[in-house]
Formats: sequence, structure tokens, C-alpha cells
Amino acid sequence: IMKRFYKYWIPILMIIVIGIIFYGFGINNQASEKLHLIKVKNPNQLKELLHYNGDVLPIVSGHRGGSLPDFPENCIATFENTLKYTYATIECDPRFTKDSVIVLHHDPNLRRTTNGQGNINSYTLAEIKNFKLKGRDGKITDFQIPTLDEALEWAKGKSILVLDSKEVPITTRVKKAVEHKAEANVIMIVYSFEEAKECYNFNRNIMMEVMIPSIDKGLEFEKTEVPWSNVIAFVGHNIPQDKALFDWLHQRGVMCMAGSSRNVDLKYLTGKVKDFSELKTEYAAFQSIGIDLIETDLPRELGTLLFKNPIVGSSKLKYLKY
Repeated sequence: IMKRFYKYWIPILMIIVIGIIFYGFGINNQASEKLHLIKVKNPNQLKELLHYNGDVLPIVSGHRGGSLPDFPENCIATFENTLKYTYATIECDPRFTKDSVIVLHHDPNLRRTTNGQGNINSYTLAEIKNFKLKGRDGKITDFQIPTLDEALEWAKGKSILVLDSKEVPITTRVKKAVEHKAEANVIMIVYSFEEAKECYNFNRNIMMEVMIPSIDKGLEFEKTEVPWSNVIAFVGHNIPQDKALFDWLHQRGVMCMAGSSRNVDLKYLTGKVKDFSELKTEYAAFQSIGIDLIETDLPRELGTLLFKNPIVGSSKLKYLKY
């Protein structure tokens, strides 16, 4: 019996070893799928990344994460999919459940983006997790509505969440970021200068996206005494054609953001333009007038289009890793 065992034990052992090697290779290969990562470790590094100094910032902002037919809006799997193609911040929408848990969902109602009915705040988190999200084409996926807690943990070492307010107060959003030690991974959208002051007085580490569509509004904002170093200026969806605004903000070290989701993006999403590359001139016009960061429903396509060729010499590159 022993002779028979020794005759076969070497081939058997080799099969086991080879199986372990291939199994391990499969795991490592899956885990090592490359992403475009924004690697900021603390709020000061985030401020440096988003400080205007004339260098190109090869990043787009994914509106609601950048949905696709198979990837729903406000979904962590969608955020991750976007990073396969481009460096991106991720705009998302926090809302309260019935039991006061913050989840990510744009509409107050579940109907458009899930297989559920009724309002988000009519359900507990446990009940919310029973619903499935729909992709851009309306088909139901296997993905669930994520919590803000889950998103904040995901963002560390990967991206920056641009948190809209919806019904969640600014201090509540900031407390969540602090709770997760994710102050370096968030930008808070504020809709009034008073809210900006409240945010800054509550936590001076937090970056904010502030609505500044004109120099007059910029001058008004300066009276708040909130430092420009804490601010990205959102100039609007209808871009001001007076380049003086962008020059004025850039002189203060402020990066300018504008949205393309309500204008140029629609030409592709509605099928009016079939070849996305045909829109390059229109998106380039954003950059030429002084826009540093475009918020888009098409971050995968736009990031690839605008930053297909490697950016050379930008001081921002030290915070980006592929």
C-alpha cells in the first residue's frame, strides 16, 4: 500500500500546488484590475490638488456617478466602473431613510431608479435594501441603494465624493465625513453663502463647491471671510461667456467648475449625435474659456476624450495613480 501511495503522491501533490497557484493568480488578477485613483491623504493635500495654479487638472466630475445601461446612478459599482476609464470626482445625492440612515439616491421617490414605489423616507434601511436599482436604460440590475457610510469608505484612496445636500443639512454631512476620517475625500455642495459660513465655522478642513456665477457674487462671497482655499466655484450650467469671471477666480487660486449634463451631454444621450468624438470641440470650449472641472453625465466618455493623451508636467499628477 505504501509503495502504491509513494508512486502517486508526487503527481497528486503537483496537481494540488498547481491548483493553488492558479487560484491565487485568479484572485490577484481580479484584485489588481487597474483604476484611475485620486490619492489624497489629508485635507491639505485635497486643497492643494484643487488649488488653481495654471496646471491642467486631468479629472472630470461624474454627475450621479456616471450611469450606464448596466450601471445605475448613485451606485458604488458605477463609481468604480467610472474609475476604470478616467480620473473622476463623484457627485452623489444623500437622503434620509425612515430610520434616519443616509443613503444615496437622487429623487425623493423610488419609482424612476428602482423596482420600488413610494418615497425613500417612507422606508427603513432594511426595507430599502430589498429594492434593486435600474440602469440608465430602465432595466433592473442586481445592485442595491448604497448608504453614505459605504460610499465614504469606498472613496478612501480612490476618489472624491461631491456631496449634494438634498434634505441632509451641511453639518450632518460634515459629521459623517469626520466619523469616517474622510475629510480628504469629500467636497460639500452648498447653495448659499450662509451655508458656506456654517460649514467653515463647523469644520475648517472641508472643501466646498459654492455657486459663483459672476464677479459680483464673488465679491459678495469674499465678505463671508471663508477662505478661497476651501472653495471650488461652480459657475453654472449655462456658462458665462465673459472670460473676466474665470480670470478673476483664477487670480484667487480658485478652480472653476461647470456642468454639461443639461446641454452638451444631451446631444449624445438623446441620440442627436452618434459619435461622441464629434462633441470634442464643444467640450474643449469649456476648457478654453477657463473651466477646470466639468461635471458630466458621461464621465467615462468625456474623461477618455479630453485626457486620452498623457498630461505632462502638471503638479497635480503626484496625486493621481493608475
